[in-house]
Amino acid sequence: MNMRDESRQKKILPVDLFLEGRPCLVVGGGTIAVRKVGHLLDSGAKVTVVSPALCPEIDAWRKARRLRQISRVFKVSDVKGNVLVFAATDDNAVNLRILKACRRARILCCSVDAHWDKGDFLTPAIIRHPQVTVAVSTGGQSCKRARRVKEKLATFLAAQDL
Repeated sequence: MNMRDESRQKKILPVDLFLEGRPCLVVGGGTIAVRKVGHLLDSGAKVTVVSPALCPEIDAWRKARRLRQISRVFKVSDVKGNVLVFAATDDNAVNLRILKACRRARILCCSVDAHWDKGDFLTPAIIRHPQVTVAVSTGGQSCKRARRVKEKLATFLAAQDL
């Protein structure tokens, strides 16, 4: 079964979260985690990354003191005190453990892998323009389609005088 097929599409409620100054966790330090960390930093969240290693982009944010790193593998207790968690490791079993820990702790969690539909939310394709933020989602059906629509909208917005 295709990971993003229509039968797994989720009904969604698009919202804008006010995360400024609020603790958020990203478990994983690789290329997929970069996008999630970037979105959280853009929102002003207080970001912690749990990962024994960081890709260069996340490490640069760490060095600039824009986030805190806990340099080790995930522990269930890591979710405590966070308002939002991203399970962004390259290990499906670990991501499932993160989802379950968050569910028990009543913390919203998004998994970036095959367990995406067991999570509480998806991150849409996002365009940030000085006067408008646009989010494009297919409810999990097709990240590629959302990205294509985002690119077309970004081109349109760039040509506007807003």
